[in-house]
Order: sequence, then structure tokens, then C-alpha cells
Amino acid sequence: MFFDIHGHVYRYPYPTPGGPTLFSTPAELAEMYEQLNIDRAVILPVVSSEMYVPQSVGEVIDICKESGGRWIPFCNVDPRVYSNTSDADIGLLLEFFKEQGCRGIGEVMPNMPWNDPRFHNLLRHVERAGFPLIFDMTGRWNCSYGIYDDPGMPQLEDALNCFPNLTFIGHGPAFWAEISTLRSPADRNGYPNYPVTEGRVAQLLRTYPNLKVELSAGSGYNAMTRDPEYAVKFLNEFHERIMFGTDLCYYKQPFHTCDFLLKLRDEGSISQDIFEEIAFKNAEKLLGLV
Repeated sequence: MFFDIHGHVYRYPYPTPGGPTLFSTPAELAEMYEQLNIDRAVILPVVSSEMYVPQSVGEVIDICKESGGRWIPFCNVDPRVYSNTSDADIGLLLEFFKEQGCRGIGEVMPNMPWNDPRFHNLLRHVERAGFPLIFDMTGRWNCSYGIYDDPGMPQLEDALNCFPNLTFIGHGPAFWAEISTLRSPADRNGYPNYPVTEGRVAQLLRTYPNLKVELSAGSGYNAMTRDPEYAVKFLNEFHERIMFGTDLCYYKQPFHTCDFLLKLRDEGSISQDIFEEIAFKNAEKLLGLV
């Protein structure tokens, strides 16, 4: 029933200080997918080390090969790879990973500003490779992980302008907080719970056809559930640009977005056709699987 555009899996999960073991093993992820009626998934490597232990793209490619075609690998490349310069030939890696079966890049989340010349170099090569790009965004600079932007997402907008043939897929707290006009810049660092007054996400979607979004993690779920009435309007207007995702980071992690979408469908707030687009058809179309 569902196609997860934002999956993570490690062959060798690792402990974290005072927290859960990250991430799920292939067997654990498959078990959670069965419970959630998730049939297929994109698996995203973690390669930037600001917070998580990196893994190789090869590990993800191998795990996906063992899935019998149900899991599809994306590659991931840190913008600082090779020489930590703004002219590194990152395209060499992207073409190599494409030959190995990768269908996109993500989750891209180094703690760098969008307008860093090294980051624009990555975007330039991704556009040339023809990969869609899933990003995580933060409102914190020099802290934790995620691409940094200012309130209102002006740097993201500049990137959307500079790379019109690159498909950007929005994700993360600082991105989804701006589904509403911000009451405070600090709201970008968490999950705001006040009602939505239409914000930058809808404005950017209307202006830039190369922007899409996905509903994974607590940030996507909060964006939809903090103001269900606005969520229905948002889903109905942008249904061709929205994809389902989970971002499950550990075994038996609670997850409620499936139930939320099913409820909207069953009560008639979104049609069966729109539900199917968001649940799996948009991801299939993005990856050329239909």
C-alpha cells in the first residue's frame, strides 16, 4: 500500500550514548514495513558525520540487492569529499553510483549553509547526473546536522533558482516548520504546535516546479497534524508533489503517518486517487518505475 521514499538500514547498527541503537537491521526494517503495509522503499545512506556514524554507499547497494527488488538504493556524497573545495569533481562518484543502480541522492544533510560554494558544487554535479535529491534542513549553524538556512528559506530559494533541472525533495524540522508563518525563528528547531498561517513551503511549491516534499519523520507528521484542516487543503493542492516517507531510525520506533493518511482517505478528506498518489504513485513516477 505504501512506498517509503525515506528509509534507513544498517547492517551493523551502533549504540548511542543514552539513546536507541541506530539504525534498524534489514530484518528489523522488513518487520516494521510488514506491520505498516509498506511494500517498497528507497534506502538512503548516511555519510555526513556531524551526528551519525557514517556508512558506505556500497553497504546500502548490497542490502538493496538482497531485498529482491523491494528496496531501491540512493547514493550519498558529502560536499567536502575529495578535496574539500568548490571545484571537486564529484560527478565521478555520482556516475559511478548510478552505474551500480542508485536512483537518486540523499539524505543530504551536512551542517553547511545552502550558499556554501562547496555545497553548490555538489548541487551542480547532482543536476548534471539527473538525480533527485532528498535533503534535511536545520535552523542551527555549527551544531548537529542538516543544511542551514535563514528564516524564510532564502538560500533554498536561491538554490531552486540556480538549479532548475534538479529535483529537490524537502524534509526536516527547519523546512516543515515553515509550512506556517513563523512566530519565532526558534520554531525552526522543533515541532511548532500552533495553527498554520500559510508559510513559505506552499509559496515555494507554487513558484518552483523543481521542489517536492516528503512526509517522513516527526517533522513531516507534525506539519500535517498540527492543523489538520490546513493539512487537507495542502494535500489536495499539492498532491502531485508530495510523497510518503518514514525515516525510521531504530527498531520498533512508533510511527503514525500511515494511520493519519488512511483516516483522511476513509473520511473523504482526500480522494482515493490523491491517497494513492501520495502513498506510492508519486515515488514510482519520480524513480521511473511506471
